[in-house]
Amino acid sequence: MNDYIEYTGYLAMTLLVISFIPKRLGAIRIINFAGCVFFIAYGILLGWKWPIIISNGLIAIIQLYHLFVKKQSQTTDKRD
Repeated sequence: MNDYIEYTGYLAMTLLVISFIPKRLGAIRIINFAGCVFFIAYGILLGWKWPIIISNGLIAIIQLYHLFVKKQSQTTDKRD
């Protein structure tokens, strides 16, 4: 296996583990999203390994939803 593929996997794994350390939920979601992006890249580099790509793609979408869509609805709810 090429070194850059393996390094991508290690980086994704590291970000995933680090995402459990912060106490602020926003930081957790951002770091976890970055880990998901690298896992998606890793799945592609491994030869389109769909279970890795799909699962991390869905988690990334959920993180983006909570970071942007849900956050906006919470701020508009506070103004009312």
